[in-house]
Amino acid sequence: MSTLVSSTYRQLKWSDVKAGQEVPRITLGMNFSRVLISAILTIDYFTGHHDVEFARRQGRKSIYVNTVTYCGFIDRTVTDWAGPETFIVRRSFSMSKPVCAGDEMYAEGRVAQVYLDDTGRRLVDIDLEVGTQAGVHFPAKVTVLLPA
Repeated sequence: MSTLVSSTYRQLKWSDVKAGQEVPRITLGMNFSRVLISAILTIDYFTGHHDVEFARRQGRKSIYVNTVTYCGFIDRTVTDWAGPETFIVRRSFSMSKPVCAGDEMYAEGRVAQVYLDDTGRRLVDIDLEVGTQAGVHFPAKVTVLLPA
């Protein structure tokens, strides 16, 4: 029987995870092309994601990352740590500062809670912070389902 999961990836099991455990920092350079392509590929044609002058009139230093890119980056942070069989159950965040072209975005955090829900699912709540070289931009909360 073949598997889609590469043997080079590590997969955490629910029993491996403890409250307080670190979710290591990952970073991603958000150059102009990456910000622009991310918006185009997610079919987000809002002007602030591709027009520098528009973004500057809004008080930004350049074009800025769209919401779907944040979602993907948050999910990647968690799955890079926990493994490819991790299922994202819930994700929440509130963008308070933009990540602009030229910034290096990061995310890191800690496990907040490890528990069984009412239906017996093995869940883990994770608190993350997302930011750039200028500091923390906003918190994120993610709940994941891990294999037994």
